[in-house]
Amino acid sequence: MKKEEKVQRVIIVGAGPSGLSAAACFTKHSIPYIILEREDCFASLWKKYSYDRLHLHLRKQFCQLPHKPFPPSFPPYVPKNQFLQYLDDYVSHFAIAPLYRRTVELAQYDASSCRWRVEARNGDSGEVEEYCGRFLVVATGETSDPFVPEVEGLSSFPGKVIHSTGFASGKEFKDEHVLVVGSGNSGMEIALDLVNHGAKTSILVRSPVHFLSREMVSWGLFLQKYLSLSFVDSLMVILSTMFYGDVTKYGVRRPNEGPFYMKVKYGKYPVIDVGTYEKIKSGELKVLAAEIESVRGKDVLFKNGELHPFDSIVFCTGFKRSTNKWLKGDDYLLNDDGLPKPSYPIHWKGNNGLYCVGLSRRGFYGAGADAQNIANHISSFTQP
Repeated sequence: MKKEEKVQRVIIVGAGPSGLSAAACFTKHSIPYIILEREDCFASLWKKYSYDRLHLHLRKQFCQLPHKPFPPSFPPYVPKNQFLQYLDDYVSHFAIAPLYRRTVELAQYDASSCRWRVEARNGDSGEVEEYCGRFLVVATGETSDPFVPEVEGLSSFPGKVIHSTGFASGKEFKDEHVLVVGSGNSGMEIALDLVNHGAKTSILVRSPVHFLSREMVSWGLFLQKYLSLSFVDSLMVILSTMFYGDVTKYGVRRPNEGPFYMKVKYGKYPVIDVGTYEKIKSGELKVLAAEIESVRGKDVLFKNGELHPFDSIVFCTGFKRSTNKWLKGDDYLLNDDGLPKPSYPIHWKGNNGLYCVGLSRRGFYGAGADAQNIANHISSFTQP
């Protein structure tokens, strides 16, 4: 294939909120850059692969991107449509123009020229294009590739099987028996949406989870500025216990570790409850705790011997990252799962001009901080 080389100072891979944050910060510092995006739009996870009822789980001051706050008229918890409006305005304001349908197949540092060489396949022409830059920013995010676990006999299931990225609304599942696999925030909220639309819903909750209200999370984030993480976690567990009571009565276990500690250490967010727990308490949402053994047609067999029939299955089982497939020669910054090896707060900076943004497990707020740190660091170098 013919390669057309294009030289830029910074190459950003990914045009989600993290990549857009980096682009805005580079613009503020007058640093030339390009963005390579494999989809045909920016923020594709939000625009094409998120459910209708989605709201930002944290208050808007924790979710705004660098150098442009949310409009004062926006509600504290921004709904999907207004967040997309905000992103449209953000891209327009900073004149961000990603190169779409460019799938990066190789990024490698060339020590002889002190440049990163990036090969990306143009989805329209099929050609491989080569880009060259002094700096490379990995902004592909924590949620880049949907993950569905292997389940024996799943191919025999006659109903609909989708990942959470393929779920829009519960209205198309009315009166169906639906199994939601996964008990993170997406799983809990999708289960709530299914129940609200009349689906007979069960949710598989294998791991212990913390239930926190939106207000608890907001206070917890605020208090972390002044108090130790362990103290804040202890306070959150006390408040959760007072508010939600004994969750074990409904088949849910609480973790031994605190909610914010688990978020930082494992990237496992507490469940920010927007009504799901009441559905569990009322029995409208059934909790299943055993792992799936196999699928036999419409019947799902669990490892505790229970057998339940379902019409549809929604896998809310998270994402994997594929950075290790195309990023070569980096043995310092990212591990095989595409997450930073260095600990926070120096997780964003690698060697030879390699950086990552939005991989600190601290949401949009962390991505914004990463972007500003990277822009400040690159601007400290002498212009080539």
